[in-house]
Amino acid sequence: MVTRDALRALPKAHLHLHFTGSLTDATLRELAAEAGVRLPRGIVGGRPRDLTPDARGWFRFQHLYEAARHVVRGEDVMRRVVREAAALDRAEGSRWLEIQVDPTSYAPDVGGITPALEIVLDEARANSDEDFGVAVIVAASRTRHPLDARTLARLAAQYVGDDVGTVVGFGLSNDERAGHTEAFAPAFRIARRAGLASVPHGGELLGPAHIREVVEHLRPDRLGHGIRAVEDPVLLAEIIDGGIGFEVCPGSNVELGVYAEPDEVPLPMLFDRGAQIALGADDPLIFDSRLVDQYATAQDLGFSPHQLAELARSSVRISRMSAHRVSRVLADIDEWERAVRGTR
Repeated sequence: MVTRDALRALPKAHLHLHFTGSLTDATLRELAAEAGVRLPRGIVGGRPRDLTPDARGWFRFQHLYEAARHVVRGEDVMRRVVREAAALDRAEGSRWLEIQVDPTSYAPDVGGITPALEIVLDEARANSDEDFGVAVIVAASRTRHPLDARTLARLAAQYVGDDVGTVVGFGLSNDERAGHTEAFAPAFRIARRAGLASVPHGGELLGPAHIREVVEHLRPDRLGHGIRAVEDPVLLAEIIDGGIGFEVCPGSNVELGVYAEPDEVPLPMLFDRGAQIALGADDPLIFDSRLVDQYATAQDLGFSPHQLAELARSSVRISRMSAHRVSRVLADIDEWERAVRGTR
């Protein structure tokens, strides 16, 4: 059994973390008090137990998330979000964080979507070094017009890179039932032409039919969640054979009611089939579960120290960190595994 301290020491990449959702309860309370905002019940001090993967449950989730986002106002607070997310990830053994943000949500308080994105990028750069890096995924929302997504894709393309303080991917988030997947294809074409990874959400709230649409029209490099691909073995094989990675978030899968208990999350099936997987915390503020918790869940599901190390390696390989960082982190994972084996 690997201790929690050892799980924390395991070098890893974190590829699925939302901007406002990265906040801690304490920071949210402080920001709300400063802004004179009264927070709804269930957003701090415990998990909101009545979330479900249907429209009603998602509405409640969005209500909580929007309440939190409402207190993220202005440049100083945006910088604080990035700074604290980076510090928390670094403390959990993350060596690379791709934080996901929709600049539209924060633009009104800083003068537009360009300043909003540049603030996040600048703070990402400021909180990075040779041992830990932060890059950005720009995400459009399914609840907005597809033309808005094209605007964001063009913006993201201006800051493309493969190192800290750059945009490395383009995503599509929010309720999977909203909008028409095909309508967002032009935005993803813009992003891919610029060299950005295609990282849309899909396959948490909805099943294989929806995932097929996402794969066909948005040509993902990674699927945000994608966990329900296991319900269609043919689809799962196609995704794995196509080299598409999975950003699996066991904590949010359970808290949102997609699976009733952690031992129902089909992470072992994905792993056994040879899927490329990066564990992610998704929205720790709402789901009360951070990155190390996901690795603890994997261990509870029967993952050995070697398999945990393989999960970490997979997260690094499907990230967009630069080649020299990849080499260093993979070497450190090897060292971690040797050390863990030596203590057993």
